[in-house]
Amino acid sequence: MSIKSAAAKLFAKKIYKETQTWVSNPVASQKTVFMDLIKEAKQTAFGIDHHFDTIKTVEDFANQVPIRDYEDLKPYIEKVVKGEENILWKGKPLYFAKTSGTTSGAKYIPLTKESMPFHIQAARNAILHYIHETGKADFVDGKMIFLQGSPILEEKNGIQFGRLSGIVAHFVPKYLQKNRMPSLETNCIEDWETKIDAIVGETFNENMTVISGIPSWVQMYFERLEQKGGKKVGDIFKNFNLFIYGGVNYEPYRAKFENLIGRKVDSIELFPASEGFFAYQDSQKGKGMLLLLKAGIFYEFVKSDEFYTEKPRRYTIGEVELGVNYVLIISTNAGLWGYNIGDTVQFTSLKPFRIIVSGRIKHYISAFGEHVIGKEVENALQEAMEGTNVRVNEFTVAPQINPASGLPYHEWFIEFENEPVNLITFAEAIDDAMRKQNIYYDDLIRGNILQKVVITRVAKNGFQEYMKSIGKLGGQNKIPRLSDNRDIVALLDKK
Repeated sequence: MSIKSAAAKLFAKKIYKETQTWVSNPVASQKTVFMDLIKEAKQTAFGIDHHFDTIKTVEDFANQVPIRDYEDLKPYIEKVVKGEENILWKGKPLYFAKTSGTTSGAKYIPLTKESMPFHIQAARNAILHYIHETGKADFVDGKMIFLQGSPILEEKNGIQFGRLSGIVAHFVPKYLQKNRMPSLETNCIEDWETKIDAIVGETFNENMTVISGIPSWVQMYFERLEQKGGKKVGDIFKNFNLFIYGGVNYEPYRAKFENLIGRKVDSIELFPASEGFFAYQDSQKGKGMLLLLKAGIFYEFVKSDEFYTEKPRRYTIGEVELGVNYVLIISTNAGLWGYNIGDTVQFTSLKPFRIIVSGRIKHYISAFGEHVIGKEVENALQEAMEGTNVRVNEFTVAPQINPASGLPYHEWFIEFENEPVNLITFAEAIDDAMRKQNIYYDDLIRGNILQKVVITRVAKNGFQEYMKSIGKLGGQNKIPRLSDNRDIVALLDKK
C-alpha cells in the first residue's frame, strides 16, 4: 500500500465520522441550516421583501415565500447579474453557473463563497465514503479523468461565469492535480467531438483508474477508445475499476458499459446541479444516495401529484415517506429561495435519508391521464432487457395521440447496440413492466383507450446527431427520457 492510499483511508475514516453527526440528527440538522439561512439573508433585498425578520418557523417561511422557478426569480437574478449587491444573498456571488433555459434562454445560477465549498466537499466525500466502506484506495495512485465542460470563464460586472463543471475544475485539490486528466489545453476545447478525440489521445497510454462523467458522454469516450485500440476498455486500462457518474440513471447503460469495458466495475452515483450538490451514493450496499442535510441547503418536498394545485403542502425532512414521488424544493446559501429545480425524487430509506432521482416534473407523459414518469420507463426497459443480450445506447418516449390507424400509444424511440431477436416480444415485455408499475397506464390498456407500446428504431448515433443539431452535444446535456409532446422525436433520425 502506498503512502497516498494509506493517507486516503485515514482521511476517509475521519470524514465518515463527521458525516455521522448530522446523519444521526437529520431533523435538527435541517432546522439549524434553515435558521442560519434566514438569519444571514435578513438584510438582503429578497429578505426584506419577504419579511425574513418575522420568520420564526418553517410554516412562516412557507406562508411568506412562495415556490418559484427560474422565471419567477429572474427579476432578482437580473439585478445580481447587473452587479448589484445584497439582492438574494449578502454581497455578490463569486460565480454564475450558466445553463440552458427552456423558455428564458441562458439561465444564471449564483454560486457564493458560502455555497461553493460544498460542491467540492460533496464530490470528495462520495469517494471517501467508498474508500471507507470497501477498503479500496489503490486507485488514488493512478490517473483520474472527469469529462466536463470547458474551464474557460468570462466576466460580467465583476462576477465570473461559465459552466458549473468548468468552474469546479478550478477547485481541484492540489493532491489530485498531478493525477487528474485531461490537460487544461484539452479541457478548454469547446467542440465536443474534437475534445473527445483529444482526450482519447492523451489518456490511451495512461494508467487510468477512475473515470467520471455523464454516462451517455462517457460511452462516446469508451467507443472511441475501443476504435483506436481494437480491444475492450478494461484491457486498455487494466486498473480501471471505479466509474463515477451523475445526471442520468446508469442502469439503462450498464449492460452496454460492461460490454465496452469487458468486465464489471464499481460505480458511485452523484446528484450535483448548478443549484447545489444534493446527494451522493454513500454505500455500495444500500439503494439510493445520501441526501446532504448539512450542506447549506434547506429542503422542502411537494408530492408531484399535488404540485399543480393552488397551494400544495410543503413537507420537511421529518415528514417524508418512502416511495412517494416528490418535487424537490430548495433554499440555499447561494440565494435561491423556495426554488423548484425541476427534479423529482423518491426516498429509498429514512434511516439514513437516501433518495433516487425519479425524473423531471416537466418530463412526463400524461396525454391520457397516465402520469408516467422517468423512473418508470427506465425500470421497464431494464426489466425487459434482463436475461437477454439486448443493449441500448439511448432512448426516449413520446405519446402518439393521432396514429394513422388504431388506438393511440406510447412510442419508444430506441437506438439499439444489440437488437432483440423479436421486436414485438420486446415491446410486450416493456409494456408488461409499465403496467405493473403504473395503475393508470394499466387501466388505459385494459379499457382499450391505449394500445400497447410501439418501438421505433433510431439510426446509429441518431441521438448524438440530434443533440448536435440543437447545439447540446456533450458537457452536462442529456436526452430527456420522456416528454408529453413529440418535439424531440420529430427531429430524430429514424430507421
